[in-house]
Amino acid sequence: MAKTSKIVRNDRRREIVARYAERRAELKKIIAAPGSSTAEREAAARELRGQPRDASATRIRNRDAVDGRPRGYFRTFGLSRVRLREMAHRGELPGVSKSSW
Repeated sequence: MAKTSKIVRNDRRREIVARYAERRAELKKIIAAPGSSTAEREAAARELRGQPRDASATRIRNRDAVDGRPRGYFRTFGLSRVRLREMAHRGELPGVSKSSW
């Protein structure tokens, strides 16, 4: 089980990313647009740098939905490898079975 503080911090980051997502997309569009003037680009870049560090989506850490484990994460299930194996063995994941050959 991950520390509660790490899980809470990651949840807070998700909220901040959601709050700033629309404005960040607009600013990045201005910076990338070939028709933007240099002054517009500089102003957009300045505003983008002025946003909180946690407003960037790359700051979010994928964590296990059950216990918050950060390593060995499977996107398909939203679980870590440890939890995925446990749940698959107990038959709690539909369509997933233990393979043997």
